[in-house]
Amino acid sequence: MHEFTAEVEALAQEVLAYSLDRLKNDPPLDGPRSAEDLFAQVGNTITARGLGGHEALELFTSVLAKACISTDHPRNLAFIPSAPSEYANLFDLVVGASALYGGSWQEGAGAVFAENQALRWLCDLAGLPESAGGVFVQGGTVGNLSALVVARDQARKKFPDASRWVIACSQEAHSSIAAAANVMDVDVMKVDVSPDGKLMGDALAQAIDELHSTTSKRVFAVVATSGTTNLGIIDDLKAIAVTAHDRDVWFHVDGAYGLAALCAPSVRSKFDGIESADSFIVDPHKWLFAPYDACALIYRDPELARLVHTQHAAYLEPLKDGAWSPSDYAIQLTRRTRGLPFWFSLAAHGTNAYTQAMEHSLRVAQQAAQLVKNHPNLELLCEPELSIVAFTRKGWTMSDYQQWSEQLLDDQVGFIPPSSHQGVPILRFAIVNPWTKISDIELILARL
Repeated sequence: MHEFTAEVEALAQEVLAYSLDRLKNDPPLDGPRSAEDLFAQVGNTITARGLGGHEALELFTSVLAKACISTDHPRNLAFIPSAPSEYANLFDLVVGASALYGGSWQEGAGAVFAENQALRWLCDLAGLPESAGGVFVQGGTVGNLSALVVARDQARKKFPDASRWVIACSQEAHSSIAAAANVMDVDVMKVDVSPDGKLMGDALAQAIDELHSTTSKRVFAVVATSGTTNLGIIDDLKAIAVTAHDRDVWFHVDGAYGLAALCAPSVRSKFDGIESADSFIVDPHKWLFAPYDACALIYRDPELARLVHTQHAAYLEPLKDGAWSPSDYAIQLTRRTRGLPFWFSLAAHGTNAYTQAMEHSLRVAQQAAQLVKNHPNLELLCEPELSIVAFTRKGWTMSDYQQWSEQLLDDQVGFIPPSSHQGVPILRFAIVNPWTKISDIELILARL
């Protein structure tokens, strides 16, 4: 299996050719097919004798890949898509081919050093001290969970008499917070937001004080969101930080999507208060042009995380040498060096290029919002704070939105599935791709 043959060398050239073609040309949107349809085309791909590399690659490129929706298509504006740079995609091939292990400094010092420099850039953007640091994990769910586990550990030391632990967040907090609470067996207290959808410091303070004064439960973490997934709304980070720290509560910021815009001067002030966070996350695979899967988890004091997350076993003791081992800072042990494609792209392009790409997305979002306001059949839901543009179509029900969305994908024009807000069906553009132009938005709006 491990012999490097002429066939393997030829296959490597084919894989590289496929990858380069994918980089040079706009990817097709494509779309899902049923399992029955796929089986009819490719049959059972796992066989005793094997298909051979060339045939397996042909099945993937000609059939299986085309049954996936390309997340980096400029008119894929669904959920929060991804738009990795060419450098990041190419270096992902290097990461896979290099068999790098990223759990310990001993085994991956050079890779961990590079990842930490990328993390340092994010720390500096947020205004955290030199002592801050963290790790790249799989995604926002793992990042939020890992940070909240550290927060609870700190609270247990300070408030040993609490009968039940509680996470405080807004009604608009990401679903991963509820998922983390379920895993941790803690409660979630969802605080009402202001009319513009923001979690405010005074409402949070009132909710926490009432809980603490009437029960023996204790809030151990406040989670603010900087860029909600549905509408891109940024909570009042500065006031929330004061509210949390005045009550000796951990302040975590879920910035999986929105905190990427820390590098954009035009919106940097919207994140004031992030410098007071005890921890935060931001996903480079969302809006910082890295491939899946890379969430940056940052701690103000990473030593607190190391004490909680370090795993102990006889075979691991040689790693306890004081060096920076990424596996000590999150719920993980084995890990690929998932931050390296982001580091390579950032190092190759320079930070100015990231600022320019971010500002482009923000401009397109503002222009798209204006087009929606000028459209006779559409109503803008709210002015975009970042790069999500949400709107409704007059007179349409959810079934109308769904039919329109399916036809749009069938025609290979775009991927815009409907969402909802306060029970009302909506459409939304999540503009994170620097290749998305206003002409792409015009093409989609013309079909409404």
